[in-house]
Formats: sequence, C-alpha cells, structure tokens
Amino acid sequence: IWVMGNLVCPDLDTVLYLLSEKLDKEKWWGVEGDTFHTHEALRELGFEEPLMLGDRDRALHLVRTTFLSKGYTLTQATLKIAKQMGIKQTVLPMCDEKVDTFVETTEGRIHFQEFWVGMRGEPSVVGVYHEGIEDAKLTYQILKAFRRTKCVVIGPSNPITSIGPILHVRGMRKLVKKKTTVVVSPLIGKKAVSGPAEKLMRACGVESSSVGVSQLYEDIADYFVIDVRDETKSTEFAIDVVRADTMMVSKERSISLAKEILSILEGV
Repeated sequence: IWVMGNLVCPDLDTVLYLLSEKLDKEKWWGVEGDTFHTHEALRELGFEEPLMLGDRDRALHLVRTTFLSKGYTLTQATLKIAKQMGIKQTVLPMCDEKVDTFVETTEGRIHFQEFWVGMRGEPSVVGVYHEGIEDAKLTYQILKAFRRTKCVVIGPSNPITSIGPILHVRGMRKLVKKKTTVVVSPLIGKKAVSGPAEKLMRACGVESSSVGVSQLYEDIADYFVIDVRDETKSTEFAIDVVRADTMMVSKERSISLAKEILSILEGV
C-alpha cells in the first residue's frame, strides 16, 4: 500500500523487523519503541494516513521507495535492505509486480490494511480480492530458492490475505506441490489465534475452522499441524495431521514448534 508517496509492505516489513530483532512484539507490526511524530504532524496539517506509521518504520519505506525510483525491483530492494539491517537469512517478496488485497465490505471496497489497521477489522466483509495478481510472476530468486530446497513450511498466517496471495502467483502452487510441505493451522478448532481470519474465510465461502483451513491446502500439503488443544478429530482432515503446541507466545515456545516441524521433515 502506498502511504504519502512511499511503498509500505506490511508482511514483508514484519519479517524484516523480526529477523533484525527490531519488531514490536506487543503489536506484531512496526518497530519496538518507535515514535510517531511525523504521523502526528501530518494529521495536524490535515493529512490523515490510512496507517499509523512510526518514524523509524517510515525510514524503511523511504529507503525502499528510493531504491524503486532508481530502477531496483522490489526483490533487489528487499535484499539490499535486509543486508543493511544485518539479516543473514534470505528474505524475498512473493513477486516484483504490484499486488494489493482489497476487502469488499458493507461500507464499500477498501484496502485490507485500511480495513484491518485503520478500521480494526470491524466492517462486515462480503468478499476479498487480490488486485494485480493476474500479472504477478515468479522471480528468478524464488525459482532459485525452490531449486535448492526439498521442503516448504507454511506458517500459521492468515490463509486468505497473507498466504493466499503468495499461492495465487502464477506457478507458485505447482512449485510448492513438488516439495514436501508442512502447513501450520492459524485456527484452533473454529477460533483464530489472532487476526480476522475467521471473518475473511467466511466471506470467501470457506468453513471457519482448522478443517476449513486444511481444505485450502489439500492439493499441496503433506502434513497439517494443528494445536494440541484442537478437539477436531484427525479423521475429519484429508491431510495427515500432526498435533503440537502451536501457541508461539514466547521465543522458547516458537523454537519448540520449529523443532517439532523439523522432526516431521527428518529424512526428507
């Protein structure tokens, strides 16, 4: 989403901040300890931003947009920014083309970020659209990454607005299908751990439950990880089910889940 002339990539930015240990883990977006002087000054001048951007967070968007204006692709800009932030892992956007997720609500069509951050996900949703997805293409860097791996792990992110657009990039599902793939459910039974997944799934005609999530991945997933507190019977899933503690409320719990997933993939 473009904000005051700068490109903001919320999911990508969250990954960059997490890996550089700058992420605000109270909100799970933005920079820890950030200030909002620019946002407040813009409001005083009559400019109401659709997102509340912190000052240090805004610096990242300024740098990204500067790189893009110089002819960098989004992938090239992201790799350069990640290196500057001291990130050792390779962080890649899903494509270089412009793709925006819009939510059709009873109050009209709005950008997903405005719906979730600006309106706190309150309006009733009747549909979700990924504008520009038909032009999205696999990048060389994505193809290279898939050539070098045998496994794919899809984390417990929103299957409609976070994972959905990635898998809708032309050719992406085909690539994932060739690998041993583990998917972690973002829902425990019929309840989302966080975020608007339940509301968005229902709007897209998908059952709002861990079973509903699994159905979105049936053609590509080999293993489906559900929480130990999920009372759904394994026989209700068309994918092999593994039960684990998926509540990543601490670094230790997150590492424990990662080890559980690696144990599933042993020998692949």
